[in-house]
This record gives sequence, C-alpha cells and structure tokens, in this order.
Amino acid sequence: MSGISPFFQASAVASSDSLAILHLKRDLLTPVILRTHDDENIGYAEGKVTTTRYGNYPHSTLIGQPWGSQIKASKVDTGTRGRVGLHAGRGAKRKRGGSSTSHGDDPANAGEHYEVQVLDDETPVVREASAPIPAETGFCHILPPTPEVWTASLPHRTQVVYTPDYSYILQRLRVRPGTKVIEAGAGSGSFTHAAARAVFNGYPRDNSLNGVANQDDYGGAPGTGKVWSFEFHEPRVQTLQGEIRDHGLDGVVVVTYRDVYEDGFALANEPSIEASAVFLDLPAPWMAFKHLTRDPSSPLNPSTSVHLCTFSPCIEQVQRTVSALRSFGWLDIEMVELSAHRIESRRERVGLQEEGLRGVNATPATVDEAVGRLREVEGRDRSYHHGMTVKALNDTLGPAASVDGSEDGKRQGGEGYVSKQQRLQNIKEAQPNRKVYKEGRLMHRSEPELKLHTSYLVFAVLPRAWTEEDERRAQEGVQKGLSADGVEGSVKPVSKRQKKRAAKERAAGDKDAELEMKWQLEDKDG
Repeated sequence: MSGISPFFQASAVASSDSLAILHLKRDLLTPVILRTHDDENIGYAEGKVTTTRYGNYPHSTLIGQPWGSQIKASKVDTGTRGRVGLHAGRGAKRKRGGSSTSHGDDPANAGEHYEVQVLDDETPVVREASAPIPAETGFCHILPPTPEVWTASLPHRTQVVYTPDYSYILQRLRVRPGTKVIEAGAGSGSFTHAAARAVFNGYPRDNSLNGVANQDDYGGAPGTGKVWSFEFHEPRVQTLQGEIRDHGLDGVVVVTYRDVYEDGFALANEPSIEASAVFLDLPAPWMAFKHLTRDPSSPLNPSTSVHLCTFSPCIEQVQRTVSALRSFGWLDIEMVELSAHRIESRRERVGLQEEGLRGVNATPATVDEAVGRLREVEGRDRSYHHGMTVKALNDTLGPAASVDGSEDGKRQGGEGYVSKQQRLQNIKEAQPNRKVYKEGRLMHRSEPELKLHTSYLVFAVLPRAWTEEDERRAQEGVQKGLSADGVEGSVKPVSKRQKKRAAKERAAGDKDAELEMKWQLEDKDG
C-alpha cells in the first residue's frame, strides 16, 4: 500500500485498497481489504462482498464511510444464481462467445440483468456492479485498524500475545519511538504490530518513504525505530511478510526466516542491529541467550542497558530460563503472571414497567408495585370466580331468566383493571418515547468467564559493558565536578543559606559587594 500505514495514522474515512475491521459483536471482528471491484471475480452483482453470519456487506457500502459508522447489511443473492464464475460450469449457464443472464431472488431486481461475455476459458468475467439494496436486519460497525483490534481479528496461526500482555511487556521493556526491538517467534504477528506502533518515529530514508510524498513529515532520522522479527517456520514467515507489506509496515518491521537457536540474530546484509529491547516467544528461550551477550558481534546496543522479556506457558520453562539468565550475567530477574478480565458496565432496570421487554428483570422494584400486583392478581381471581358463578346460575335458570354479571365482574376485579395483554401492549407502545439509557442503576461486574493463565513473563536487564577505562573516566569526571558555588573538587549539594553565608564571607564586610553578590544569587535562583 502507498502512504503512511493506517496503524500509525488512520485517515478520516475508509478508502479502497486499505485494511478495515468489521465489528460484528464484542468478540467477533473480521478484517477485510476494501476493493472497488471484485478482485476474486466471484461474480456477485453488487461487486466485492464480505459475507458474515450477521449479513452481507458489499464493499461499495463501506468505502468512503467515516470510521465507527454503523453499516446496514444488504440483500445479496449468495446462491449460484447470484454468482458467475471464471469458467463455464461455475455460476450461470453460458455459451462460448455468447452471453448469459442471471437474476437475483429479490423482486426488486426482477427487471435487472447483467451480461457475461466469454472469449475463452481463461478470460476473466467483467461486468458492472449493481446498486446494493439494504436488508431489513443485520448491521456492523467499520473500525480503523489498530494493534488492539488486529489482535482480536487476526487469523490465528500460533498462540497469540493478547493486548493485556503486550501492553505490559512494551512498558517493562521501555519501548518508545526510536527504540530498536528484537522479536523471536513472530507467530501470528500480534506483538509485531504493537511493537511497530510503539517504536515508529518515521520511515527509513532509504525506504522510499513507503510512498509518502512529504519527506519532512514522515522521513526517519538516523535513530529511526525498527523491529527485527525472526521466525523459524517458513510458511508463517511468508504470510507475515505479506501482511506487513499490505499494512504499510515494511521499513519499520523486518521479518526474517531463521532458527535463532543456531544462527543467532545478526544479519549479514545489514549493519549491527544495536537493539535495546528483546522479546523471546520461544519454546526454549535459554538456547538463544548465547547470542545475546556483550561480544563485539552481538546485536545488542553496547552503550546502554538492554531489557529482555521471555514468554513461556510452563513453570519448568521459567526455571530453566532464570538459571540461564543468571549464568549469562543478566540482572534484575523477575517473573510476572498476568490475569486480565473485563469489567462489564450496564444499567440494571427493574420494575413492572419492564414486563415483556428483553434483557430486563420484570419484578416489582418497590413495595407499592408488589402490593399493586397482588391486588391485581386477587382482583383477577375474584372476577374469574364471579364469572363462573354467573355462568352456573344462568345454566340453572335457563335463557329466559339469565343474569348479566359483566358490571359486577368489573367491580370484583377492582378499579382500573387492565388485562395482561393490554398491559404488555401499553408497555411496548411507550418504549420508543423512553430514554432507557438513563433508566435503572449503573452496575459494574466482572465478566462471568475469566481468562486466567496465558503465560509467564520473565524480565531481566543486561547492563552495559563496563571496563577499567570506563571506571577511570568516571572517577576523573567526579573529581573534576564543580560545586554549586563554582568551587572545583566538590559535588556536594549546597543549600541557599550556605550560598549566602559563603557570599558574605567573600565580601568581608563590604556592603556593596555583599548586595551585588546577593542580587547575583537571587537572579541565579530565579
């Protein structure tokens, strides 16, 4: 794709040939590449269509919509009569050199038709897309791509590092714009996308700016952040490289096919990586520690401390990892386990005015409502028994002396008696005029199913190499330090009172010199 990646800076609206996320429900998101034409040539009359269990969405209804918009589903004939394939035998029947006509099942399309011309078996079918027709039910929300929604929607090729984990990992590794990061075990690319956003401060100068026209805005400086990602499974590498290219992350992320246990992290065709953060999502991370040392050929930054994190599901892996880290000189070793769960917020509406509505608790909210409902039930019982008594009396006396007990029945039922059917009808009619989002108590509770253990995170720090020459220079710097009053050889902090006392002593009773020194101190402190 051209231009800056939508993972770094999304446009105001969804555009063609870009990634978009269809939010169908809380835990169901679908990534799609928006197309103005049917690139797969499936043959829908509406052009390119994404089919879901919650409806069909032609891309023509998605392109140009602001992010976050609610998109209604469309009526699309998903049967063979609604599609025309690349070759004869798929879709509508046709003849060589001729044309075929196909109609959808929708009566609104009864007068429309499209033609498919076939020159030979390899010629793709070209036809003009018809306008989509909104469906009665079904909708989705169109969202811009971010590492969070990409993690929730990506195709799982391996175990995924979820948002609670990688957000904490990036914070502990001190990853910020301009940081160089090594990732081993790319897998599905969840952490890769999050790390790319965290380190991004411009595209490299030699990357043709990824098609970005304004070099001053997006051109990277020599300290441009970068992610070097390594994966030993070649099909996963090829898939991830295609995703990185489609998402506009090439130049910021470099995906390499390699077994880091044996071959390490150094790249022959690139200068030293000089990474200051390392993330290892490997079955045996301790086998890669031999390549993460302070040797001259090391991929680590020699002038700063390096922060490392390993991602291991078993405690036995953690034990071996910690032992290996100690033997290789890593310090501040710590293991962390995250247990993330969501807090669900909703309004709890209780009361008899909610009877017949979905998702509410239709029980009495107050004592008055409960007493009123009991009187209504007792009145209904009295009315029923009174009616049965009148009916039995009429059967005994015969038609000539029949008794009309309708008015007595109403009195027995109580004043203002309303049948249940009428009451439910009144509630449904009043619902559109109610502001239900303001009604009820605001409740917060944990989700019923907690996602407990994912993996153990082991953090460690490798300090910079410190030689005798570095120690000598540091000692010389301390000895040559200046005190706050300008005297060499002392770095002890001096208070304001001590400064004034020293100024008086240097003035030696000279009032003018003392005032001048006082003004100088006040200007310096101010």
